[in-house]
Amino acid sequence: MTQEYIVIRGARENNLKDVSLRIPKRKITIFTGVSGSGKSSIVFDTVAAESQRLLNENFSTFVRTFLPRVPQPDADAIENLSMAVIVDQKRLGGGSHSTMGTITDISPLLRLLYTRLGQPYVGPASSFSFNDPQGMCPECHGTGRRMTVDMSKALDKSKSLNEGAILLPGYSVNSMDWNVIVESGSFDPSKKLSDYSEEELELLLYGKARKVAMQFGGKTVNITVEGAIEKFTNKYIKKDLKTYSDRTQQTVGPFISEGPCTSCRGARLSQAVLNCRINGLNIAELSSMEVGSLIQVIRKIEDVGAEPIVKSLTERLQHLVEIGLDYLTLDRETDTLSGGESQRVKMVKHLSGSLVDATYIFDEPSIGLHPRDVHRLNGLLQKLRDKGNTVIVVEHDPDVIKVADHIVDVGPHAGSHGGTIVYEGTYHGLLEAATLTGTYLNRPIQLKRAARKPSGKLSIKDATLHNLRNISVDIPTGVLTVVTGVAGSGKSTLINEVFLSQHPDAIVIDQSAVGVSTRSNPATYTGIMDDVRKAFASANKVNQGLFSFNSKGACENCQGLGVVYIDLAYLDRVEVPCEVCGGRRFKEEVLAYKLNGKSIADVLEMTVEQALDFFQIKEVMRKLQAMSDVGLNYLTLGQPLSTLSGGECQRIKLASELHKKGIIYVMDEPTTGLHMSDIGHLLEIMNRLVEAGNTVVVIEHNLDVISQADWIIDMGPDGGSKGGQVVFEGIPAQIIHSEQSITGTYLMKHIKG
Repeated sequence: MTQEYIVIRGARENNLKDVSLRIPKRKITIFTGVSGSGKSSIVFDTVAAESQRLLNENFSTFVRTFLPRVPQPDADAIENLSMAVIVDQKRLGGGSHSTMGTITDISPLLRLLYTRLGQPYVGPASSFSFNDPQGMCPECHGTGRRMTVDMSKALDKSKSLNEGAILLPGYSVNSMDWNVIVESGSFDPSKKLSDYSEEELELLLYGKARKVAMQFGGKTVNITVEGAIEKFTNKYIKKDLKTYSDRTQQTVGPFISEGPCTSCRGARLSQAVLNCRINGLNIAELSSMEVGSLIQVIRKIEDVGAEPIVKSLTERLQHLVEIGLDYLTLDRETDTLSGGESQRVKMVKHLSGSLVDATYIFDEPSIGLHPRDVHRLNGLLQKLRDKGNTVIVVEHDPDVIKVADHIVDVGPHAGSHGGTIVYEGTYHGLLEAATLTGTYLNRPIQLKRAARKPSGKLSIKDATLHNLRNISVDIPTGVLTVVTGVAGSGKSTLINEVFLSQHPDAIVIDQSAVGVSTRSNPATYTGIMDDVRKAFASANKVNQGLFSFNSKGACENCQGLGVVYIDLAYLDRVEVPCEVCGGRRFKEEVLAYKLNGKSIADVLEMTVEQALDFFQIKEVMRKLQAMSDVGLNYLTLGQPLSTLSGGECQRIKLASELHKKGIIYVMDEPTTGLHMSDIGHLLEIMNRLVEAGNTVVVIEHNLDVISQADWIIDMGPDGGSKGGQVVFEGIPAQIIHSEQSITGTYLMKHIKG
């Protein structure tokens, strides 16, 4: 059969320099190259964008108004496209009503199973959903959580009423509410609450409203008395606290905490649904099982009528196991999944579908994967290809690059120094090519031999959060510590939750977005813009507000956005460059003011590299150098932060925090989005931070980073309930001999090549 190709001719999106390319169909093609080289410009901004645009054009004009508008990519021709399915790193949102079971379509099958086999019979499949009024717990409306009074803050049981045992607002000694309780005659005000009987305590705290005759000012008056917690709950928790003044919210807020719903105990479902069982288990119990255990339970269900459902369920659950997500549960909320987990869940969804001859586009699917699990990912990519699909992957991981049928290396460097194809061909051909990727694929991993000595330690004692099994571990200070382990082993829980709760002043550098507004850019985020505005104002003897497109200098036609939106009734909303400022965002008079021959708009169009040559201002140069050091040379100062990838967001945060000393830095997978050649720069920065007297803790799977640690904490031995333990603590030279450590085994393999 003749090989068919997706053909691109003369692509010029972003930094692409008239790129022409043939991508083989029904094969795995991997795009690699340094960050900012142009990989995403080819794959996402050219191939995916055109495929999406052509697909949208098949819909009526009315339907297109509800679809995102995709502009035509800047290219001479893009031919032979099929429908594109984009599996990116965007985290799955959806709030508390979206779970792993709903997003993978496994929960609907489980509900169907209970409709067929569950005893006693409840009703149709929708009755088993916590999103359906018939199935949801009536107390918490299907969220499984309730706002409750934090009893540890509400009472001091070692005191009596006279000593102020009730700490809730309004119950201070001699206050109105305190007097009502004491004067009711039901309680001994001098008796410690710890000595109250269960009945007395129940009445004091949860007693329902009742009328009691009391003497006030010589008259007998019927006063309403209710339990302190009961009254507080009715007044503040059952009503929306936001309707109260800020002052009341601040006073009352500390006494309220969120906990499991007392009615359904966090299961989210009504009692009728929870009473319906298959082989002694209800649907909530199955949903809270780890996928690896759940699949065993499902396989044991023997009923001819339910055979097709059991088969489908087993198949989908098996996909989750194969991709290394066997430690997750179906009731896990999607917005708590990491970027890598989100992407793998999306992959499972597509594997279960029956689409063929589509183009599947993946954005660094190895993110968040331990080297042990990469072969599972490769197996899934091959499965998609073998079904007759074209698979295109943007990737840096050498073990993923190995499975490519075809490789496109983009470079040679980033930004204006990139945008060309430097290699096309097989993996073995790439090893012999003189490109950055080819060179680094041939470099063996070197173990750090001389580890630094810690200056002290920060102890974590008896941690039991999530899957952590009562672990105690020391984080050494003044050195570079790498925390590693397979996905779900407890790394993030240990560091991002337990350790950071004890050290809230630590600087956290993660992959969360740094700005969603088109008005934020690297110059404003790093503070460079303030100095630049001052320099322009000083050189031209004018107000510095003129040099802000958010202030006096903004073009009045587009309010400093650089674009205007035209609504064409029920047609697409069209975004066009502002005709007054030509997309430069400033008033004409502002652009006339120059600094060393450049206008403010010219400066915002400069890359970090160009700006370093242009500026002589010490503080600006320091901040630009920091961005250059973290590999962001190619970014322009005016690029909207909303367009940055997760890895770029992380590196720009790192650049803005580099100058601090005597601080704890926590980095969450900082190699995300980094080419092999850039990891050396990142390690230099980490080492520089340590040399300056900082403590650096890094959560990471990358073997280059692990090999250069001063201290390694390896979590495991596996994920979920099989993890949560420290399997190794020590230096890189020791971990390769640790029989328990999966990380050590893989490090040893790569050292031997």
